[in-house]
Amino acid sequence: MLGLMRYCRFVVLAGFLTVGWAANAQDDLSGPDAFASIADREKRAAALFEEMGKVLQHPRCLNCHPVDDTPRQGDAMQIHNPPVVRGEADFGAAAMRCNTCHGSENVAYTTGEGSIPGHDPWHLAPKEMGWIGLSLRAICEQIKDPERNGGKTLRDLVEHNARDGLVGWGWEPGEGREPAPGSQEIFGALTQAWVAAGAGCPTD
Repeated sequence: MLGLMRYCRFVVLAGFLTVGWAANAQDDLSGPDAFASIADREKRAAALFEEMGKVLQHPRCLNCHPVDDTPRQGDAMQIHNPPVVRGEADFGAAAMRCNTCHGSENVAYTTGEGSIPGHDPWHLAPKEMGWIGLSLRAICEQIKDPERNGGKTLRDLVEHNARDGLVGWGWEPGEGREPAPGSQEIFGALTQAWVAAGAGCPTD
């Protein structure tokens, strides 16, 4: 196990992320008020979800929402290095659980720029919630389907997007990663407004 941890540390410290990150995107997500003038409820819901899509289709979300069994990493969404698989309960294979390398918080590299991401818990989204390669409409239909979203109601989705800590990590991803656009507060407010407008989906 010690050898495995040393290997993980070496690979991560060797730079599994690329350099030259984009500027902080805190102002790149509009709040619900920006869509209040859309009188048609269905069109307003679609526009709200398109704004939510800036977060949902950002690498901070997509990397942990693969349609296969392999997480991605970095802003370029590279295949995870060292190689890992989904494993039981989306938590990695028995010999290499996610928490072998990922602790309860981000840890800055001891040398060079960057950090090892961390949160408790740290795991992949369920496979039925895989989004990589899907259209925004497909993600929308999937995210509100209790059979594919872990049994969540629309109210549960609002709570999840607004308050879940692992979702919130997307805005506090540690050195060397671009945060998701806006803030979790804005994302939660957009989700609430989308649900209130009927939770309609954009067209492809």
